[in-house]
Amino acid sequence: MFIEFVHEQLLLFVALAVIVGMLGYSYFGDKVSGFKTVNADEAVRLYNSGAWVLDVRTDAEFRGGFIGEAENISSTDVSKRLASLDSHKDDDVLVYCQSGARSASVARMLVKQGFSKVHNLSGGIMSWKSAGLPVNKPVSKKQLKKNRKEEV
Repeated sequence: MFIEFVHEQLLLFVALAVIVGMLGYSYFGDKVSGFKTVNADEAVRLYNSGAWVLDVRTDAEFRGGFIGEAENISSTDVSKRLASLDSHKDDDVLVYCQSGARSASVARMLVKQGFSKVHNLSGGIMSWKSAGLPVNKPVSKKQLKKNRKEEV
């Protein structure tokens, strides 16, 4: 009877299998990948407790605003700079990008390289901004000179 149903409703059965697979991945995916996906509130707690913040967006995206004192290394350059990141292997690491996709792949790479406490910001900086949280902007050299003159 079950086999008849599957045979007659193959498309429906495939759709059901895909949905069950997606639900399973959303529940077990973090456990399998080795890093934890966090929302903006959890990211604030990590930041406030001294986590190292890694922004894996492009330089142009970074100039548009970044979280706290994030270090910017483009997702395409992280693999080339892994040796210089070893000092953070045992630290809490908060990785983010624009939407969370690039940072998830970087988080996976960091876990494979032995980083033990990697966290990916779900939704990236867009979710951070949506939560009404502040972003910093880099200060230009011209602005730095102006600030120094005002201090004197």
